[in-house]
Amino acid sequence: MNTLAAVGATLRKVCGTFTGATGLLIVALVLACAVFAPWIATHNPNALDVMNRFSPPSGAHWLGTDHLGRDLFSRMVHGSSVAMVTAMSAIALALCLGTALGILAGYLPPRSERFVLIVFDVISSFPSVVLALAVVAVFGPSLAIVIVIVAVTLIPHFGRVARSQVLTLRSAPFLEAERILGASWPRMVWHHVLPNILGPLVILASMDIPVVISIEAGLSFLGLGVRPPQASWGTLIQDGYQYLSQTWVPVAVASSALAVATLGFTLFGEALRDAVDPRIGREHA
Repeated sequence: MNTLAAVGATLRKVCGTFTGATGLLIVALVLACAVFAPWIATHNPNALDVMNRFSPPSGAHWLGTDHLGRDLFSRMVHGSSVAMVTAMSAIALALCLGTALGILAGYLPPRSERFVLIVFDVISSFPSVVLALAVVAVFGPSLAIVIVIVAVTLIPHFGRVARSQVLTLRSAPFLEAERILGASWPRMVWHHVLPNILGPLVILASMDIPVVISIEAGLSFLGLGVRPPQASWGTLIQDGYQYLSQTWVPVAVASSALAVATLGFTLFGEALRDAVDPRIGREHA
């Protein structure tokens, strides 16, 4: 109950600002499209109708059709599902692994801790696109590979934050008291350390979501992400770009969806950060 009350209070703070309310509204809209895509989409996103290719917006096709006569509105809506599945899966995987490694590094001896930090530095030295090129050359393009690649590149973000929080927290009096009373290390981490460091990590995760959405779209645009005919904002931009001389609508539709989604999650992440950290909120006031 206390957790629900805290979440409600935080959301009220987020909605207390124009940017926060706007970001939350966009996030809710994108999530609704992703979850209810089969019911919101007016057509099968992969249904071909070559006789009506490049049709302008109409009552039958709200945003028109692409070069194969596929409904752009349906493909845009289903593209939000791909973006959200990729973002949520990659963030969840990176958050779990990065937090575990960060907590472990905070309690390891200095030599072992340096080894973990070196691993973080090595991972950070590989840009997502370069790493994707290498992996796709071996395994071929797929959404699962995109999720794994993005998650791996984000692990150091969460790991470093978790480690810094643990270093600040591990000498706290209440942890010393638990240690004196004979509490085991797993119990202290699970019941005391993790709940106290989770806040900054959740904020970081919310601010990384637009980054993941952009990476997925970029990789799909390059042909390294989802496979045709599956709809993705990146593949929609790529398909539209090839026929840009005939119509600009597909590129505009996919680019607008990508821009609005990344803007909404960015505004929401910043408002959430300001709501959770009063010091940052005062600095921005």
